[in-house]
Amino acid sequence: MATVCDHLSVEELEERFVGCQDATASRHFQVIWLLARGHTVSQVSATTAFGERWIEQLLARYNAEGPEALGDLRRRNGAPATILKPGLLARLRDRLGEPPADGGLWSSSKVAAWMASELGLTSVAPQRGWRAESRVAGQSEAFRDSGLSGAAKAR
Repeated sequence: MATVCDHLSVEELEERFVGCQDATASRHFQVIWLLARGHTVSQVSATTAFGERWIEQLLARYNAEGPEALGDLRRRNGAPATILKPGLLARLRDRLGEPPADGGLWSSSKVAAWMASELGLTSVAPQRGWRAESRVAGQSEAFRDSGLSGAAKAR
């Protein structure tokens, strides 16, 4: 049986597990709650589909740092945006109001190429272009709808 520090009571762990809006944090609280109720690491692994090593790592984090150590810590890593900065997104919003240089429709690749030229980079991944455009406009009318082929749209 694993030892769980008493940062929170079993009832408080259950409340965090059930009431948490963040799915990752909720699953992490579920793991600690089950361990605090006396379940073994193997039983918790079978219940949650997390690997035993990951459960042991979550437990070690919780025991060392408390409930703040649970959840997706990447969201709170404090790193500033590297490419999708507000200034670039504002310029992109203005640029999307006009056709791209080739006169066609905007695509994620074209947005990425524009971003690379603005940032003085050799290239930017097309996924970043898509992400930037979606942040700027939700889905701009100027942006090509590549979800369906022309034949599929006609149906």
